[in-house]
Amino acid sequence: MTRLSVESLAADTVEPITSAGHAQLGIAVLAGIAVIVLLITQFKLHAFLALTIGSLALGAFAGAPLDKAIVSFTTGLGTTVAGVGVLIALGAILGKLLADSGGADQIVDTILTKAGGRAMPWAMVLIASVIGLPLFFEVGIVLLIPVVLMVAKRGNYSLMRIGIPALAGLSVMHGLIPPHPGPLVAIDAVGANLGLTLALGILVAIPTVIIAGPVFSKYAARWVDVPAPDRMIPARASEDLEKRPGFGATIATMLLPVVLMLAKALVDIVVDDPTHRVQRVFDVIGSPLIALLAAVIVGMFTLGRAAGFTKERLSTTVEKSLAPIAGILLIVGAGGGFKQTLIDSGVGQMILDISKDWSIPALLLAWLIAVAIRLATGSATVATISAAGLVAPLAADMSTAHVSLLVLAIGAGSLFFSHVNDAGFWLVKEYFGLNVGQTIKTWSVMETIISVVAGGLVLLLSLVI
Repeated sequence: MTRLSVESLAADTVEPITSAGHAQLGIAVLAGIAVIVLLITQFKLHAFLALTIGSLALGAFAGAPLDKAIVSFTTGLGTTVAGVGVLIALGAILGKLLADSGGADQIVDTILTKAGGRAMPWAMVLIASVIGLPLFFEVGIVLLIPVVLMVAKRGNYSLMRIGIPALAGLSVMHGLIPPHPGPLVAIDAVGANLGLTLALGILVAIPTVIIAGPVFSKYAARWVDVPAPDRMIPARASEDLEKRPGFGATIATMLLPVVLMLAKALVDIVVDDPTHRVQRVFDVIGSPLIALLAAVIVGMFTLGRAAGFTKERLSTTVEKSLAPIAGILLIVGAGGGFKQTLIDSGVGQMILDISKDWSIPALLLAWLIAVAIRLATGSATVATISAAGLVAPLAADMSTAHVSLLVLAIGAGSLFFSHVNDAGFWLVKEYFGLNVGQTIKTWSVMETIISVVAGGLVLLLSLVI
């Protein structure tokens, strides 16, 4: 297992924007994070503004000149948006095509006709995991909740027995699997191999989602026995369509970017020659940009045209998919600015200097930092971005596999115990018709199980690879 070390980083350390000592930098970090937490939780300020102000506050508390702090923030924002902005946009387009074409409904209906009784919670995990690949967590909830409620109502199932597996599938995808924003930003921040991170993420995700989904749902159903609220069952998108895409074509389209990225990772391992023609080809088609772009283009035919969409309707669908992600892009970008301010202030090197004599594994440290920020801010994405910025210097001493595990450790920590400062907490509460206590006993505990199990699996993997 990789331990903390700083000796090999000396030559690569970036000139800090401040010469403050460790004590001042430590206070600056705490103050910057505290500003962000207070602005988000107490003043209900948008996370983009909170991260921007918090970044400048961090620079000020660290004693950095304001102009240099601004440059660090804007550089980090620009680099982050340049790295993941297009990928987020392509993911949003693919998700919108999936929803509006009725492709999501086709996946759901096909699996549900083949599942029943004890198999139903497992079917819900499968549905949520497949649909959750290209969708943001909140979009996935909105898409799946009608299905969860209808299945619970028509099949006379416990709402928690059906709902918890679906939520677990979505949450695991959101925290661990690219092309979701958090994992993408962490991959970019620490310089991880995307294909390898995706492969290891899937390896960690499968047992995690089983334990937090179907297994935990048995206990959640005993603790909270509530009926499906009728008022929350809206009309589904495909009810207004004359036809919808086929099951096979929809699944193939959703899995296309994953297959391409995994294929690139496999070729990199087998060929291991950057000049080889095969590896050069897969380096292109397996890059996240090309993989997602290919899925979007294919989806316009297999999803959009298959549902009878005209060229004008396809254009409208794409246009409508981009507007809602403006806030996400700004938050992710501002998080990148905060990360860069942390790095340029010398905070990453400070953490290495202070912890070089500790016996704590680097992966565990990354998980704990993400947990702390998640509990404070309520945002998994903010926790991932901030933690990635703090622990990025640790990656310099790691193997390629361990850098990918570092990303997964951060992602796992970012999901720990969602509570009242998390928008997802209230989304689940309202959709399922729960009170605060019931939401904590089900949703919050489920998120904690995901975080602990995934974090534990990452540490175990680090011992064998």
